Amino acid sequence: MLAESRALAEDLPATRAALRDGLFSYRHAQTILGQAWSIPTEGLAAFEQALLPAAQILTVSKLKHKARLLRERLHPETITARHARSIAERSSCVQAEADGMATLYLTTGAELVQAIFARANDLAVSLQGLGEKRTLTQVRTDVISDLLINGVTPTGVGTGVKATVHVTVPVMTLLGHSEEPGYLEGYGPIDPATARDLASRAPSFTRLLTHPETGVVLSVGRDRYKTPKAMRRFLRLRDETCRFPGCHRAARGAEVDHSHDWALLGETAHDNLAHPCKPNHALKTQTRWTVTQQPGGILTWTSPTGRDFVTEPATVLPTGPPTADPPDDAPF
Repeated sequence: MLAESRALAEDLPATRAALRDGLFSYRHAQTILGQAWSIPTEGLAAFEQALLPAAQILTVSKLKHKARLLRERLHPETITARHARSIAERSSCVQAEADGMATLYLTTGAELVQAIFARANDLAVSLQGLGEKRTLTQVRTDVISDLLINGVTPTGVGTGVKATVHVTVPVMTLLGHSEEPGYLEGYGPIDPATARDLASRAPSFTRLLTHPETGVVLSVGRDRYKTPKAMRRFLRLRDETCRFPGCHRAARGAEVDHSHDWALLGETAHDNLAHPCKPNHALKTQTRWTVTQQPGGILTWTSPTGRDFVTEPATVLPTGPPTADPPDDAPF
């Protein structure tokens, strides 16, 4: 508390002023502090000013994700150097809990953890059906236990199944001409060496190159209701999670929904589609919650009492025409 108070008083005066004015909670301020510790003093003002508007509209967890991305851009040490130091400290341990329970901790590369969780979740979803009384979380936990102990689940599920995770790699990084970080779906920035490795060889990762000439179909207007596969991939990468305020269910298990209803002449286009999970999709359809979409995939949800909640996409992707021709040797 002393360290937080000193930082608010001396290093982050604008955050302290916003907290004093009641623009966000102390937990929001702690989130800003948590990401600001490692930023040099000369970079704190820019970090603070870029983050404060978002702190007023985002939940604490969403703000933490945004602050972590911003910290990566402003950190004076390269993500490559920091990752090399951190991966050497990878660890696993067991902590005893009450009532005959225990917790297994695994800390390693983000790409490995994301792939482990994605595979376990996909297997858990495949096991759910009529007669299954366990929740998805319970099934996923049982799947992880079975895979670690036996290699497969008791029914043999798991053999040959691999995780599918999206990794976004800037073209110049892939070519080795830039050290700009890649972006791992569900996590955030990863060091360029890992991004290049995943993009070049890992069959469990889908490579998405960031270039204005994406080739993604961004709209089919009123020609069809069903969202094309390429557009679904674009939307999944853009959203990452359910777009309802405060919800963190992964977009990979959510539904693609028309913000302006198809039945009311809404179009099947990237700027009229987003991922709500099934419960929140029902909330939008069956209650007086409404949603409108602004340019850039920004959603404004309005509650039945008239209060607005803004959610931002996890990743800002180019949707306009190309500004320059891609290099002849670009690996498309």
